[in-house]
Amino acid sequence: MVETIEWISEGAEGAAVMIDQRKLPREEVFVTCRTYEDVAEAIRSMVIRGAPAIGVAAAMGVALGVQQGADFDTVCSTLAATRPTAVNLFWGIERMKRVNAALNGVSRDERLRRLIAEAEEIRREDIAMCRSIGRHGAALVPDGKTVLTHCNAGALATAGYGTALGVIRAAVEAGKKIDVFADETRPFLQGARLTAWELQHDAIPTTIITDNMAGHFLKSGRIGCVVVGADRIAGNGDVANKIGTYGVAVLAKENGVPFYVAAPSSTFDLTLESGEQIPIEQRAREEVTHVFGVPVAPENIGVENPAFDVTPAKYVTAIICEKGVAKPPYKESLRAILG
Repeated sequence: MVETIEWISEGAEGAAVMIDQRKLPREEVFVTCRTYEDVAEAIRSMVIRGAPAIGVAAAMGVALGVQQGADFDTVCSTLAATRPTAVNLFWGIERMKRVNAALNGVSRDERLRRLIAEAEEIRREDIAMCRSIGRHGAALVPDGKTVLTHCNAGALATAGYGTALGVIRAAVEAGKKIDVFADETRPFLQGARLTAWELQHDAIPTTIITDNMAGHFLKSGRIGCVVVGADRIAGNGDVANKIGTYGVAVLAKENGVPFYVAAPSSTFDLTLESGEQIPIEQRAREEVTHVFGVPVAPENIGVENPAFDVTPAKYVTAIICEKGVAKPPYKESLRAILG
């Protein structure tokens, strides 16, 4: 299983090391972040991506800021400004803020030690949550069928193991004979580049399809379920995930295929009544007009590039988290499962 991000010690100081997901699958390159600004840029430029993973990265970024002696509030605000949709980013920062607030009167070295320890604990917890999500979700995966997934919600999108891919991995570990269809996931190609790479590493049979093939295969009867991740889940069960997820969910419901969302409880934002309140990140036009730097569209053409869409709860069969499986009505079940 790939190591997405980890904290390393470099003499008296430390650094956050993460695999550069922009280079995959052609190169396995690791980026070493020694400042909080490095981490902020890594999140912004998608060196690291995936809601749980950027939550871990942000926590490590806070620790690096303290190591630098930077103003704590500036560190947190800089990291929070990197990407607006994934709530795990803000969850990780807020958790570090709470630890810092409890350390009044301690030495700078002790403060740093405690914050590094918290960031490392967040990383460990994320892996454990993903494995628990996998165990809960594996029972929902039909044996002998194909699983469709969209974007990348695997080890690369988390600290390890994955959410949607964690469900798939756990189903395979349980002995189920399944294969996977990975939507390519335009425009950043997370499915074609990352999901396919991860599953190939695990020797799980995987086929890449273009995004607009999903309806064809959902109608065919070959697909037993859809499993995706999430970047934020509102209190009513509306789910923000990579752009194109909404269309897959509608097609799945139309064809009677269960549509499952797998995410840790840190992705739930019960302060929001519905997905209409989730901010949607808008990304650079070049991601649409170019592929690996090669222009594929006319110059000066208009472009829209929302990174996420919101799938209404009515299309979601169940939401899988580390504490169990929530089913409609989500206003009640999500609160009940969180305790």
